[in-house]
Amino acid sequence: MAIWLPRLAVDRWRQAEGCARGQGADAEPVALVAETAHGPRITAANDAGLAAGARPGMPLADARAICAALRAVPADLEGDQAFLARLALWAQRWGPWTALDEPDGLLVDVSAAAHLFGGEAALLADVEARLFAHGLIARAALAPTAGAAWALAHYGADRAILPPGEDTAARLAPLPVAALRLDQATVLLLRRVGLKRIGDLTARFADGSGRDALKRRFRRRSPTANPLLRLDQLLGRKPEPLLPVVADPPALVQRRLLEPIRHRELLDLVVADLAAGLARELETRGQGARRLELGLWRVDGDVVLRSLEFAAATREPAHIARLLASRLDDLDAGFGIELVRLRAAWAEPLAVLQVGLDGAAEEPGTSLATCIDRLSVRLGPEAVRRPVACASHIPERAQRWQAPLAPDPASQEELRFHARPLKLLDRAEQIAVLYATPDGYPKQFRWRGALHEVVRVEGPERIAPEWWREKGTTRLRDYYRIEDSLGRRYWLYRAGLVGDGRGGLPDWFLQGLCG
Repeated sequence: MAIWLPRLAVDRWRQAEGCARGQGADAEPVALVAETAHGPRITAANDAGLAAGARPGMPLADARAICAALRAVPADLEGDQAFLARLALWAQRWGPWTALDEPDGLLVDVSAAAHLFGGEAALLADVEARLFAHGLIARAALAPTAGAAWALAHYGADRAILPPGEDTAARLAPLPVAALRLDQATVLLLRRVGLKRIGDLTARFADGSGRDALKRRFRRRSPTANPLLRLDQLLGRKPEPLLPVVADPPALVQRRLLEPIRHRELLDLVVADLAAGLARELETRGQGARRLELGLWRVDGDVVLRSLEFAAATREPAHIARLLASRLDDLDAGFGIELVRLRAAWAEPLAVLQVGLDGAAEEPGTSLATCIDRLSVRLGPEAVRRPVACASHIPERAQRWQAPLAPDPASQEELRFHARPLKLLDRAEQIAVLYATPDGYPKQFRWRGALHEVVRVEGPERIAPEWWREKGTTRLRDYYRIEDSLGRRYWLYRAGLVGDGRGGLPDWFLQGLCG
């Protein structure tokens, strides 16, 4: 069975935007754009974008010349392929194994499995219905060979079925030569010599002499540029090796107890034994755990689950057992626990490092990661964060909080700004200012009921709004470093200029306190 997802990239973008087809953000023309050696080019477009003239492969500049309102969104090609790989594992509900048909399809072996779904027609209907429920537009087809199924899914009727006893060559003869999975250059070359359909190839090159002539023309070419090889694979004359997608199950260890246990001391021993076993399993895989799931099956059938997430990949048994023990303080064992299972739901590569002869050496960063893990378990996963700089000149957007050991966000090579105050307010507060001229520095200002006399001023530092994310009426800012008569220093800014056409008189705000 071949499954074709013709709008995979657009369907994933629509899911990320949280909108239905033709509604919300999908109602306006949108094109997914990727950077190439010849500039940005369109990889996919939604229905409104296609109606406006955008086509895959078209330069973005040409598409915007046709439709000025076209919205460009960066394409996520790697994300599409990762999603397709996950979808291939999910599609094993219809067959014992699946294979990727990049960039937007799947191949599923459904031999002797169609009757489990009520027949071949019901199987295809189930495929399209389930994928549509997940927001994916799909076309599926059944045939004796992968090539024939691919041709019917892409160029045949909806839910096409080719029974094993039917003449494959006659059934596929009306389809274009592009149904042989050939590249564009080969398809164009065949059309120039009058070979436009699969039937033209089977009729003219059925004998050996004709095949030899065509074979010499396409000698030493890749499979996508060899029409005879693709034709033989489609008709089943030559085998087509496929690489099935194999799931990589997470590391898991479990202990089925001879007698149910109720006491905490015995449970801690079992958890420590599971931690040691999981560490050995992760070491054989060259991985470290980032998230663990501990399951405890009680005698009465109830299951208790505890999850644990680490700041960095680890497989230290003592550290794992210590943190898991802290998550079991409120455990109710009931009449006893008879099965304990520990699973690494999230793992990352972790190299094996040689320790010293005394065995006391640690992995780089282990001490910091251990401290962060203990604090996170005690205070909560959201309580331990660190600030990182972001590529924005707007002060309130120049930093954000993230996980302690998460990598820094991709930004400019160096974020260099003018001197910033030591403390920024959570939200800039509006103040009343007296100033000599409309564009001059303030003389006095009132903040939180107190009047401040200005004795020293430094500035202005002008910061323009971020035009790519702000509205057209957003006003620029002029920042001043102010010192009052008592020696206290503040960071003020004026929002807008007189006569800028973006509002009335400028407003003044206090955003920070200087040291």
